[in-house]
Amino acid sequence: MNELLMNTVDWSRAQFALTACYHWLFVPLTLGLGLVIGVLETIYYRTRDEKWLATTKFWMTLFGVNFAIGVATGIILEFEFGTNWSNYSWFVGDIFGAPLAIEGILAFFMESTFIAVMFFGWKKVSPAFHLASTWLTALGAAISALWILVANAWMQYPTGVTFNPETMRNEMTSFWQVALSPMAIAKVFHTVTSCWALGGAFVVGVCGWMLLKGRNREHCMRSLKVGAWVGLVGIVLTSISGDTSAVVVAQKQPMKLAAMEGLYKGEQGQAIVAFGILNPAKEVGSDEEPYLFDISIPHGLAFLATHRFNAFVPGIEDIIAGKSQDEQGYSISTISYAQRIEHGKAARNALAQYNAALKNGDSASLQQHRQVIDDNFQYLGYAYLDEPSEAVPNVPLSFYSFHAMVTTGGYLVLFFIVVLLLLYKPKWVPGKEKLAKLGYWLAILTIPLTYLCSMCGWIVAEVGRQPWTIQDLMPNKVAISDLTSGHVQTTFWIFAVVFTALLIADVSIICKQISKKSKTNLDIVETK
Repeated sequence: MNELLMNTVDWSRAQFALTACYHWLFVPLTLGLGLVIGVLETIYYRTRDEKWLATTKFWMTLFGVNFAIGVATGIILEFEFGTNWSNYSWFVGDIFGAPLAIEGILAFFMESTFIAVMFFGWKKVSPAFHLASTWLTALGAAISALWILVANAWMQYPTGVTFNPETMRNEMTSFWQVALSPMAIAKVFHTVTSCWALGGAFVVGVCGWMLLKGRNREHCMRSLKVGAWVGLVGIVLTSISGDTSAVVVAQKQPMKLAAMEGLYKGEQGQAIVAFGILNPAKEVGSDEEPYLFDISIPHGLAFLATHRFNAFVPGIEDIIAGKSQDEQGYSISTISYAQRIEHGKAARNALAQYNAALKNGDSASLQQHRQVIDDNFQYLGYAYLDEPSEAVPNVPLSFYSFHAMVTTGGYLVLFFIVVLLLLYKPKWVPGKEKLAKLGYWLAILTIPLTYLCSMCGWIVAEVGRQPWTIQDLMPNKVAISDLTSGHVQTTFWIFAVVFTALLIADVSIICKQISKKSKTNLDIVETK
């Protein structure tokens, strides 16, 4: 029975991961191109130069194609909370539903309204109103992402709620604690700015292809300057907000941070692994070395986690044993995972007794059981774990995804700086004509590299908090719907086919639009 349950859990997770990954192929490009288009049209509005108008319309077409398909995958993603994760939806629907409702009512309607003006209102509204519509469309997309990210951040760090044992639901006590939690603020800024970096890389890469074909040089020069600046600002802000995210994760999800670094036993002034290969034989409690090879920076992880070079950073085995750090980075003793399991079982048993007393009208014992529930509720999810090691996420996947994200992010900073130097100071690079084709190809390859960086960030965020659907309160095996694995497998493969078809259609249409427009001399057309 347990094997069948875990099979359903694994397939449900795989289906949600499939949907989320495909959806995230479209969302960051929408957010990134939205900012690029807003800047381009602002330049046109200020200069009234028709060349800038044509450049704006070119990128706006690609934005529209990507936006439409992103909406389709996003709707399916939200539906899966009800179809595959109904226990989760029941348990926290009052909290999780609020930001999603705001996203639908405010952001989606804002996008839907002003995107129509953006595409079809060029000759029907004033230039100022059209510019405002473009920016409001981009803002609506960002607001949509904001509320979805707030909902996700709450799953990582549940706050601002209280549990009602009579309804078996969590109820919101403070909307602002949910919306403005440290996890939510860090996640929103880190994610949205990373989308700007991807949008900039996309613009630079497409221009690299056009220049490789020898087409529309002036159009490309205009686009490159805006795209490279948006990309550079985006990746720099992503790096800064990533530092904030690391501090929040160290405080609220120390197990995730330990998995990201493959750290089993921490120490004062913990080093950070700049490059390493994990030892596949290493397990919790074993004497094996965690790395086959590593290059570490002394005190690096201590500073990343606490901004103090001599702080203690707990490893996986430390956290399981109940050894952690306080907000100042000092080593402290907390509750072990074995004790958390006992507290979780106490909360679960008290909850069953509370419901029995409620049915029998035994008001005398209700308060007693309620007190036990309140005292132990924060560890309720641990009652469903068979052993402490079950709370350890996939270390190799977390470790390699984190380091791939950081490495690619560093490359992007250097890439955008070099592009801007070549644009503004071309004489600084001798023999640049000989290197031009190599540079164009590098720009094209940077598009998938930036997607890789973005996707790795989400893998770290989601895989790193496993096995939890809601951190410490609800593991995956409790959150799923009452479905057989066969039903989930069937829909998984249906979605895989449909999403792949949508992706092929999106890429095909975008490539055709780029090829079609690039064959036209935009600089001549724009002056007519």
